[in-house]
Amino acid sequence: MPKVAEILIARGDGFVTEVTGEVMLQFGGFVGDRHFGPTRPSCSRTPWHPRGTPIANTRQISIVSLEECAVVAAEMGVARVYPSWLGANLATKNIADLSALPPSTRILFPSGATLFITEENVPCKYPGKVIAQEYGHPELAGSFVKAALHRRGLLALVEREGLVNTDDKLKLIMPRPRP
Repeated sequence: MPKVAEILIARGDGFVTEVTGEVMLQFGGFVGDRHFGPTRPSCSRTPWHPRGTPIANTRQISIVSLEECAVVAAEMGVARVYPSWLGANLATKNIADLSALPPSTRILFPSGATLFITEENVPCKYPGKVIAQEYGHPELAGSFVKAALHRRGLLALVEREGLVNTDDKLKLIMPRPRP
């Protein structure tokens, strides 16, 4: 049964998130998280817009699985990669191939809160720098992007508000297949 393993929030300007026991999911994301809001400035991931242009925030929530974090750690040759080091907001357990869930998948929580998957989260260099710093091995920084490809998790926006708790059971609703 898929479950919430950790709820994490990035407070302030930092990339690394910190664990919290519960969070109120609102239409802008996790209340108190630095990515909260209906819009965000465009960046290198949206080169079709001039950098800094306000655009819809389809990256409100970053989701990773503990299983994929373990695979990334093994690929990098380290003991563990923590979801907080990846800037994740939600860590799941019992969804081994989380990153392969297609866009438009919905994740429902017992409160009725619902996340709508917008896209796969493509790995970037920032988590690699954090992992290298945590282990005291600068050479690890460059290995994260390759190790995390198709294992970095998903991005989502809030479809329905509600409370999210650690250990909540999750229901996945897959998009209808095309004929």
